Amino acid sequence: MSNADWANKDFYKVLGVAKDADAAAIKKAYRKLARENHPDSNPGNEPAEDRFKQVAEAYDVVGDAEKRREYDEMQALFAGGHPGAGFGGFGGQPGGGTMGGFDISDLLGGLFGGAGGPQQRTNVRRATRGPDLETEASIGFTDAVDGSTISLRLSSEGVCETCRGNGGKPGTRPHVCPTCDGTGMVVSTMGGAFSMNETCPQCHGRQMIYDEACPTCHGSGRSMTSRTLQARIPAGVKDGQRIRLKGKGGAGENGGPAGDLFVTVRVGAHPVFGRKGDHLTLVAPVSFDEAALGAQITVPTLHDGPVTLKIAPGTPNGRVLRVRGRGVKAKSGAGDLLVTLEVQVPTELDDAARAALTAYRDATAGDDPRAALFARTS
Repeated sequence: MSNADWANKDFYKVLGVAKDADAAAIKKAYRKLARENHPDSNPGNEPAEDRFKQVAEAYDVVGDAEKRREYDEMQALFAGGHPGAGFGGFGGQPGGGTMGGFDISDLLGGLFGGAGGPQQRTNVRRATRGPDLETEASIGFTDAVDGSTISLRLSSEGVCETCRGNGGKPGTRPHVCPTCDGTGMVVSTMGGAFSMNETCPQCHGRQMIYDEACPTCHGSGRSMTSRTLQARIPAGVKDGQRIRLKGKGGAGENGGPAGDLFVTVRVGAHPVFGRKGDHLTLVAPVSFDEAALGAQITVPTLHDGPVTLKIAPGTPNGRVLRVRGRGVKAKSGAGDLLVTLEVQVPTELDDAARAALTAYRDATAGDDPRAALFARTS
């Protein structure tokens, strides 16, 4: 809104008082109109809300002694029929220029907070987004690989369901807050010439108060609520991954949107399988003769039944064999199953096995597996 628009407004007419009305009469008129048109008393009534804003705007000016004096002076200037009356006529600049040594921009700056327009102290129940919430969920290994739907029980602070956030006892009517005169803000002096606007401590910015507080929230307009929701955990989720559930957080106020819910997933261990990114891992024990002579072994997969792997003769301990496509199903494609071979050393031998191994040792007596170590250090 331009400064010229403000200059053409009759704030006294908006409040229904005479231009020479005293401060008490102006305050009385404002309270009456604010009470009649406040959004809490007229839910869903847009004309009443617009009227409330106009009344608050008018009182913000003529309810303040210094602003009222400057407003009256400005009105008197333009009422005098000076050539070029209106903000664009002084010096050819909108909202500027001088007249008889009087800088009109000084008047506008003092009254409306500078060229950027009026300083709004009113806060008419603006819609507020709800807070974001955090929680954790523990799921099994297989559920993490496949994806699952889980139930989450949440407790969070939200709008009081009894009073719907206005802080008053149901069935009672509000009245204008006497501390802030219905502006929702108070001026706090910081010392010296510094001051700042703060939310009114009595009405908490709601501009209206109730003589009887809500029995549930005791006037705060907020209360703890519990709810259960179903959340879809996507396939392939990793341990410690943080998932955002849009619109599942704390409830908004005055029609504002809900916040988001962030779920940190804790994945349990599997007795057989492990995981490395989108690959599943498995340790498969093999005997000495299978590793030395070669063999075919069978190992399990997570879902698709057993698979057969071929071990080449002379396969060392720790060799990793890859089974394509038997890992985690991801958006980019399926991972693999990585099978690590672990050669088992028997702890007990019968007579036949001992005799066979002794014969093997005698047959390979000239082969020193550690000879290369000494060759590299000499």
